[in-house]
Amino acid sequence: MANTNAPFGFQQVSGGGSAPTYEQVSVVIAYNASAIYFGDPVFPTAAGGVAVDTPGSQAYGIAGIFVGCQYLSVSQKRTVWSNYWPGTDVASSQTVEGYIINDPNARFKVQVGGSSSTGLTQAAVNANVQFNYGTGNTASGISGAYIEYNSPATTTTLPFRVVSLVTDPPGSNGTQSGAYNQVIVAFNNVAPKQLAGLHT
Repeated sequence: MANTNAPFGFQQVSGGGSAPTYEQVSVVIAYNASAIYFGDPVFPTAAGGVAVDTPGSQAYGIAGIFVGCQYLSVSQKRTVWSNYWPGTDVASSQTVEGYIINDPNARFKVQVGGSSSTGLTQAAVNANVQFNYGTGNTASGISGAYIEYNSPATTTTLPFRVVSLVTDPPGSNGTQSGAYNQVIVAFNNVAPKQLAGLHT
């Protein structure tokens, strides 16, 4: 059975903590930041928060993987806990408390995208790769992010490293060779373990 093109962002499979929260850390999201979905990579901002940004446009590492937030909703007049940040619904004087995973030892399952005929092969294991955001799902809050099939390289600034292909359970979506297969990745260039200077 061919794999289905259904990216779901970066889904944690292991790390230094334990399920279900693993090693989430609290961060700030500016009230006017763009929408951020569960499983989206986020980048540090000059103001000390996190936000989505164009992949490959930064000289510094990603901040981590976004897994939820809480904020004082203008429309609902109460604190809302959500698995994604919709990009609006807080007053200009407010900030959003977001949660990310930035453990350098974390591992994530992610789909390979960007091609309808080609996926990653065993030769990509130990290579570094770029990602793309795709389209997030506003109904479920789940990310549409995926790994770019044509990006495996030795470039040290790429954000993720391929650890293995997903092959189990056999026959399930993402385990077949070719387009839209799934891989396990680790951070290659994440803020807590990079050697770059402070982002300004």
